[in-house]
Amino acid sequence: MPDASDIEVVVFDILGTMVDEPGGLRAAIRDAVPATDDASVDQLLTVWQEHVEHEQRRMEEQSRAYANTETIDREAAQRVADRAGLTDPAVIDRLATASRRLKPWDDSLTGLTRLAQRFPVLGLSNASRTTLLHLNAHAGLRWHQALSAEEARAHKPAPEVYRLAIDAAGCPPERVLKIAAHAWDLRGAQAAGMRTAYVQRPVGDPPKRTDTFDWRSNSLDELVTELTAA
Repeated sequence: MPDASDIEVVVFDILGTMVDEPGGLRAAIRDAVPATDDASVDQLLTVWQEHVEHEQRRMEEQSRAYANTETIDREAAQRVADRAGLTDPAVIDRLATASRRLKPWDDSLTGLTRLAQRFPVLGLSNASRTTLLHLNAHAGLRWHQALSAEEARAHKPAPEVYRLAIDAAGCPPERVLKIAAHAWDLRGAQAAGMRTAYVQRPVGDPPKRTDTFDWRSNSLDELVTELTAA
């Protein structure tokens, strides 16, 4: 088992790791288009996700100026609306803010509370500051500090986003532990010198055989038990 005794600060990813992002978006699409069957909802969710991924890739490649997730989500909601034939502005507006109302996983709140009794805990998310504020309140996530990638005008896995957390931690990066359900996010943290812990979720990006993260756990409860046992 890796040694957690030298960890000073823990940094959590939020979307997908602490809250069910795809499930929340799927529910919001179903609310907006109530007569749609499951297959059509999944297709509309794919429209949303592909737009977000494409636009963040364009920003990473510097073929689009930085835009926060509120802007990207509103664009994605409009694409879904166009595909589904939605025209009611109020319905589209509510769909555009679906990321503010995502539900936490069953062990997210207890795991966060347990870990916060041992370490300072930070949230680090691509979500905009406003989205993050409302999401934390809705999901009941209680951080010592929550950081938005908007502060760096970039999206993970850009190095400057991880630097936000390292600077806030006020200690060397090798004493900061990043927890995420996305291997791509952990690779970015690893490149910034941070320690890493993968936690399995029904959604996310599983590690590849070549990944060498410090911890791999089947649940947040399991990971917290390992980290607090030292």
